[in-house]
Amino acid sequence: MPLETFKASRWTKGNLFFPTYIEVSDKSVTRRKRTLFSQDEESMSITKVASVHIRTGLIWSDILIESSGGSDPIRSHGHSKADAQRIKELIENAQAEYARKPGME
Repeated sequence: MPLETFKASRWTKGNLFFPTYIEVSDKSVTRRKRTLFSQDEESMSITKVASVHIRTGLIWSDILIESSGGSDPIRSHGHSKADAQRIKELIENAQAEYARKPGME
């Protein structure tokens, strides 16, 4: 599965100058957030994702990706509804692929 990147809208809180990016690959989910002087990056293995919660508003969606390993969840807001659904779909498909191939971890 190729890497797919999703960008949060600049019209949402905290994303005006430096929007949040979520990257989903067959191995991990990564959230990247820049600030004026630094960049924050959170990553979680696909095999460690316990659940994906999507809260949709009138226009934008919030995404919460929880870990089965007890680490902090990955949170992001300001994504389109279609992007949020696609992120969830990609994670579920990657997890299903790992379940079909034993010994991949």
